[in-house]
Parts: sequence; structure tokens; C-alpha cells
Amino acid sequence: MTSNPGAGKLPQNFLQAIFARLEVCSSVVVLEELQANTPLTATGGELLELVATARAHIRSAGVTPGDRCALLAENGIRWVAANLAIFAEGLICVPLYSRQAPGELAGMLADCEPALLLCGTAVLRNDLRDASNGLPQCRLFDEVFFTASAASGLIDAPALLTPSDPLTIIYTSGTSGVSKGVVLTVGNVTHMLNCTSSRLDLLMEGRSRQDRVFHYLPFCFAGSWILLLTSLLRGSRLTLNTALPRLATELPASAPDYVLNVPALLERMRRGVDELVTAKGGVVHRIYSNAKRAMQRRQTASNARSTAWEGLWLWLANLLVFPVIRKKMLGLNVRALICGSAPLALETQFYFQMLGVPVLQVYGLTETTAICTMDDPRDVVAGRVGPAISGVEMRLGESQEILVRGPNVFAQYWNRPQETSAVVREGWFHTGDQGEVNAAGNWTVAGRLKNLVILSSGHNVAPEPIEGKLLQQIPGALQAVVVGNGRGYLSAIVCGPAISEESVRTGVDAVNLGLPHYKQVRAFHVRQELFSIESGLLTANGKLKRDAIASSLKAQIEEMYEARSKVAS
Repeated sequence: MTSNPGAGKLPQNFLQAIFARLEVCSSVVVLEELQANTPLTATGGELLELVATARAHIRSAGVTPGDRCALLAENGIRWVAANLAIFAEGLICVPLYSRQAPGELAGMLADCEPALLLCGTAVLRNDLRDASNGLPQCRLFDEVFFTASAASGLIDAPALLTPSDPLTIIYTSGTSGVSKGVVLTVGNVTHMLNCTSSRLDLLMEGRSRQDRVFHYLPFCFAGSWILLLTSLLRGSRLTLNTALPRLATELPASAPDYVLNVPALLERMRRGVDELVTAKGGVVHRIYSNAKRAMQRRQTASNARSTAWEGLWLWLANLLVFPVIRKKMLGLNVRALICGSAPLALETQFYFQMLGVPVLQVYGLTETTAICTMDDPRDVVAGRVGPAISGVEMRLGESQEILVRGPNVFAQYWNRPQETSAVVREGWFHTGDQGEVNAAGNWTVAGRLKNLVILSSGHNVAPEPIEGKLLQQIPGALQAVVVGNGRGYLSAIVCGPAISEESVRTGVDAVNLGLPHYKQVRAFHVRQELFSIESGLLTANGKLKRDAIASSLKAQIEEMYEARSKVAS
């Protein structure tokens, strides 16, 4: 069997195409859920049976097409079946993040007013109930998937959906404290899956077997969900990690062709290899270190040519070291890593290129059905996020803001017409991101406009690039936040359980060497405790809640500036 859904655009909407693909793959495993003991699998036919069971249960709940149905559960085969069943019954799915604070989830439910809630476990339901004034009609997965008998004869075609029909409401991360429900339509998703599958055709060119995909990111996030639907559309074998502590062993064991990642994980993987090789020492460490230095000089110096010694180290590393690292970290088959959700440090992208694994970057927002740009596997430019996807226009507006127009742009914010009008003007969606595009149409993203630090000197500074450099230069640093609005200079909060004042000072000095005076960090605060979702200082998808951090650490920030002023005086 082949994973290629065929050239050209989908003949039906995406849901019809996925059901047709699952029929073709009726005896082929399309989902694998990794558990601590025995993995669970589902063929295309078995998944369709689960979908039919869930559809029968949803119908028995008395809901009608167009109603909202919330979905709160961990990743798994039953999550996928429930999601497809909701769509097949003509309902609007509202996926919720199981790790999000119950109070925040309760606010989302109050906002979208679902007629039905499908919940993975009683624990999740009870926590949500305790935080809510009242829950909608709620069914647990054990009830929804208890028996297939009620689904007899129900494996029929999904509901007929038109391109303009609302399909899902995905709540934004709420970095500013307010989560908004992004309404995506059938047309948005159908167009996006055409684009993603076509790009994967390029990556997998020459491979006729089923794609093998490894996945660990929550399905309730737009980009993760688009990869899930793309995998179903292509008939891929999607392997689901259900516990992050097992990721280091499960990822290489699954031998995927590609993996969707966030920058934080790639950076952690890079540092982990550095630490292991350093601890090993000996010839391996010598070859690795010298080859890495040679590659860094070649990548960062214009027109740099390797010396004979550098060429020797690189040859030895490519023969003896890099293949072993690649196999142990990513398995035997990996063609590329796909990365999105946040800026990726250039050094990290170079590192994986050195190992022989290209990192394909993706840029987009929930409001653009997760994607605006994608790297072309045939022409990856490090530090850029690729050209606009097919059918999508992008240009720069005031303050270098990225504007997007096309069939990927969302329909509206749920029940927020004024906020929708504020960001969609004359057909262009204003992303709130600063960017730059070269003559070839390849984009870079500097950071969020609302995150700009405006110094008392009038300089506007995007904090994200500086934060990325700090994490690169400070051993053990896992989070960094640059602050300084209205101040005379920048300061930083650096977090990590094993970092020291001395290592932070050394790292800050190294970063400052390459920056103009107004972008240099002049003071810092070391914090062993990490910002977390539970503390309210990270969003559900791990982004910094900058306003909340500034408020929570107000005393420490004031102390940084007061201490610096005393030294200066």
C-alpha cells in the first residue's frame, strides 16, 4: 500500500477523504498508542468501528447538527475516534487540553456552551466539575466506547458538510490572559490538508511504503491536530507517545520517517547528546568536539572552507559518530524533523543538519489553521521558515507585521465580533508577528509585536531572539524572560534547577558581545523553579505569560534594577 493520497486536490471535503482512506486501509494499522506495557493498535477498519460506536452514543445524547461538543482527554486512539465521530455527526468539536487549569477550562465551556462533553476520565470530569458552576451533559470514554452493539449498521458516510460550515473551535493559548475561541471551517481544514500532504509527498519522494510518523504533542493544539488529520488522510502509521518520560526510548524504537516537534525539545535533545558525549570522553568525544567546531565555523563564516584537519574530523564523525547519534536519538528511517510553534535557534537547526537530519520549519497561528509557511524539503534555508503555502498571500504591514490572506484564515472568534474585526481588516489577517521576507519569498519571524520591550530610550526590542541566545549560552538554563519596558536597559530572568550566578553571568557576557548596546542584558535574576502551566505562568502549550510573570516577579524585577542603580552610583 502507498501513503500518497493521490495527486491534485481532494475530490471531496477532508472528512469524506479520510473515511475513504480508512476503508482502503481496513486491515492496515494506522494508529499505535504506546502504553507502559503493551501497545494498543487500530487498523483503518477498527478505527471506523470505534467511530461508529461513538457516533451511536453521541446520537443517543439527543444532540443535533451544529451543536458544540467539547472533547477533554489525553491523546490516544479513542480521542481520534471521538473527534472523527463528532465531525461525522455534524457537530462542532471543541478540543480542550487535559493539563490546563480546571478554572480556565470552565471558562472556555461557559464561553462556547457545548451541548455535550466527552471526557477521557472521571478524574478530569470531577476536577472540571469542582471548578464549574455546572457541567453540560457529560459522557466518559468508558461509556462512549463500552459496546459496539449499538453501532450495528451505522458505519455510513459522514454528515454532508459544506466548505463554509464551522468545524471546530480551538481556544488560543491566552498569553495575554484571555483565551479566544478560533472558529475553523471545513474549507479551512480541507485546504490545509491538501497543502500539508503535498509537502509530505515531496519529503517522501521515492518511498512507496506507508509513512511512519511519531507524535507526542497534544491533539488539542491546531498544528498537532493538523498532523493527525494529515496522517489519517495519507494512511500513515501514526505512533502516539502517551508519557513524555518514555519519549527518549520510544522515539528511536518507532523508527519514524518524520516527527513534529517544538524547539524546546530539539534544544533539549541537542544538549543531552553534548552531555552524554562529554561524559563518555575519549576518542569519541575528541572526534565529536572537533567535528562540531569545524561545522560551526563552516556554517557561520561566509565562504569558509574547511582546513585539511577540519575535513578529517568531519569525515571521521560522519563515519563513526554522527550515524550512531542519529540512530540512538531518532531511529533508522528519519528523513526530517518538522518544527513549529516558536522560533527555532539557528544553532540548533545547524546542529541537526550536521547530524544529517534536516529541520523543516513551519510558521502559523491557530487563526491560520496552524500554518502560513512551510519549508520546501528540496530547498531548506536555515533560520527561515519557508515560503507561503499554496493559495495563501502574505505581506508586511505597519511595523513589519505579517499579514495573511487566503483560504486558511479562520472564520471568526467565537462570540467576539469586535475582536474578529480588529484582526481581520480588508480581508487581511493581522498576525501580530514581526517578520521579514527575502526576494525568493522565504520568510523569517522575529517575534510578537505585543511582546516588544520598549526602552526609555525609545528603542523597540524583540525579546525572543535574545532569550534564545541566553538559553544557548547558559548551561542548564531552561527558560529565559527578557524584561525592561520603560527602563533604561534590558534585564533577564533565567530559570533552571541547576544553574548558578556565575554560569549566568558568563553566558550573559557571551551574548552581549554580539549585540548592540541597547539590546544588551545588564542585569539578571536567577530562579531555580521553572515557570509552569500549574502556576499560571505558562500557557497551555508552554508559552510564556509575560504579563503574569512580570506581575508575579514584580519584587525581583524591581530589585534587579535597584541593585544595578546602586552599583552605577
